[in-house]
Amino acid sequence: MANPLKPWTRPHKSYRLTDATIIDPKDGALHTHCTIDISDGKIKRLSKASQWPSPKDEVLSWTQDPNLITIDLEGKFVIPGLIDCHVHLATPPGENGLKDTMSQDHDTALLRQTYLAGEMLKRGFTTVRDCGGAGLAIKEALAEGLVTGPRLFISGHGISQTGGHGDCLHAAREELRQGADFIKIMVSGGVVSATDQLTNLQYTPEEIRAFTKVASDAGTYVTAHAYTPAAISDAVENGVMGIEHGNLIDEATAKLMAVKGAFLTPTLVTYEAMASKEFGSFLPPAIAAKNLQVLEAGLKSVQIADKAGVTMVYGTDLLGPLQVRQSSGFTLLKQAGQSSLQILQAATVNAVRRLRQENSLGRIKEGFLADLLILDQNPLDDIEVLARPEKCLLAVIKDGRVLTSRWRKIPAEGGADAFIR
Repeated sequence: MANPLKPWTRPHKSYRLTDATIIDPKDGALHTHCTIDISDGKIKRLSKASQWPSPKDEVLSWTQDPNLITIDLEGKFVIPGLIDCHVHLATPPGENGLKDTMSQDHDTALLRQTYLAGEMLKRGFTTVRDCGGAGLAIKEALAEGLVTGPRLFISGHGISQTGGHGDCLHAAREELRQGADFIKIMVSGGVVSATDQLTNLQYTPEEIRAFTKVASDAGTYVTAHAYTPAAISDAVENGVMGIEHGNLIDEATAKLMAVKGAFLTPTLVTYEAMASKEFGSFLPPAIAAKNLQVLEAGLKSVQIADKAGVTMVYGTDLLGPLQVRQSSGFTLLKQAGQSSLQILQAATVNAVRRLRQENSLGRIKEGFLADLLILDQNPLDDIEVLARPEKCLLAVIKDGRVLTSRWRKIPAEGGADAFIR
């Protein structure tokens, strides 16, 4: 029954998906001929064909539901929903060039975010972490089903240099008060910043500790935009538990991150997209030069971090029209030397550790939220399967709802998707 106060909500359907080939991203194990029972948005039961039905099984109420939808997956591959740990929903497409993209009218941008969220879901991203810009309104709209799209974790605003230690405390607390799930700070210059260099350091150790203290007291964490070893070291030594980008990292700094347990979010695809012929006019010339500098270092940074044992998560950091390249990050990580399993882990089990959601997301387990992708090819044979969602992704299930489908056997609950198989 729908909530009378929020009439756009709707009850969950119950599904039984038979003959599924489940891929466990924890270790890459394949489990064939499985049955996945889904009810109330969660995975209620996993079983093998030889186990179901059994006279010893307890009678489960949802299996007696006359409206239970049973779908034979014919051996198709099932993986957990993908997670992008660095997006910017508040910079949707619709404008020409970096300046206009970054300065969109707030109300216009908010409406456009609904389109962008839906496109992310169609690519298989059932969860995203916004690292600057998205607010509580779009987060709640997605959670309630008012807008179709991924589950959203937000930092509120990315926080840049201000006047001192007191300002840092105020800024962090204000973002948390307005619904932020974590805090993001800028500890070095940026590629798209016209007035600072990549080597610029922002914030003193005392200021960084102010952010991490506020976050820790609120039960959350701080992640930092940083490119250089000096900026990364300053952040990690003072309690920051995540580094965004990190393109200019060196071996010593990577080892420090590994020892401290800090996560790295490489965002290779954004530099590749901004340097491409397709989007060659997106950046002004002065900024384009900085972009080339970090693009050339990006692949090497992943190799350095991997060798040091740093835990990496999947992130894209795309802006405006470039966001159509979201799935291309899988190809770039492959070019950086990551195995298919490592890349899948970055977008699933590693990502949920970063989000602190490892007990509910990132794997196909009983009791976990039913966020599933159905694929017609095995991404462990070639991770670029995930870079071709329009060809290889048959259906996306989020919170136990079939929200998009390209396969006639699995109708989307909205009924609006065009079936291609």
